[in-house]
Amino acid sequence: VQLQASGGGLVQAGGSLRLSCAASGRTFSTYAMGWFRQAPGKERDFVAGISSTGGTKGYADSVKGRFTISRDNARNTVYLQMDKLKPEDTAVYYCASARRSTPYSATWYNRVNDYDYWGRGTLVTVSS
Repeated sequence: VQLQASGGGLVQAGGSLRLSCAASGRTFSTYAMGWFRQAPGKERDFVAGISSTGGTKGYADSVKGRFTISRDNARNTVYLQMDKLKPEDTAVYYCASARRSTPYSATWYNRVNDYDYWGRGTLVTVSS
């Protein structure tokens, strides 16, 4: 399984970025997906999760109302639209594929241990 994240970069506070994560190697549409982030010296934290169908989603409180997770199962891709970015959003962002197949399910996950495949990460830097 390979996950390739892209779309990171440098943006001013208040700006927007859209991250993409292309998946291959397993039946994408049967697995929940998630985005996590890790700032220097800190643990990897949950950002957003989405069910296999895309019908249900969950967010960390710190990004709720500013970030939107979505997926296109025909393109095997998950997205993270980030608006109203803040300097504290600066981190390496990782996409991940859930450990268990949950087709036609509303389940999404917010724990690192619920995911078994991870992309390499893409750096997002928000300047003040």
